[in-house]
Amino acid sequence: MKCSTPSYGRWRKPPWPAPSARVPTLYPAVEVVHLAGLALLIGSATAFDLRLLGVSRALSVRTLGTHLLRWTWTGFALAAASGLLLFSANATALAANTAFQVKLAVIALAGCNAAVFHTVHTCTIASWDTGAAPPPLVRLTGAASLLLWLTALTCGRLIAYTT
Repeated sequence: MKCSTPSYGRWRKPPWPAPSARVPTLYPAVEVVHLAGLALLIGSATAFDLRLLGVSRALSVRTLGTHLLRWTWTGFALAAASGLLLFSANATALAANTAFQVKLAVIALAGCNAAVFHTVHTCTIASWDTGAAPPPLVRLTGAASLLLWLTALTCGRLIAYTT
């Protein structure tokens, strides 16, 4: 009796057709949701990061952060959920894609950078909330965030052109 093992690529694919095969407009619709989520996430993060760099010092960091954080999390939720759906449509190829791997690593670093701000720097906000220049390490956190999100966006765009 001959025993056969399915090939690596075959057993990694789901036994059902991708939803986008049944509904041709589904994939582009999920892409639009992903882009809207990215716009909310990166737009609100950029506005806050610019304030951390010292732009618009008349605006309270606390007030701005409270207002923007809900939009940041909404954008993140939309981008993450739609990103998982986009990934599921071509998981094997994406998992092997260098730009995709770098994108995920950079997003993780951006999350760590945000966690550092919220755990380390928020206790000093009272001294530079309005009118004063943020401390150098806070400005570094804001600059790192801008660079990390720009890198994540660039890697996301490069996914289509790399393997």
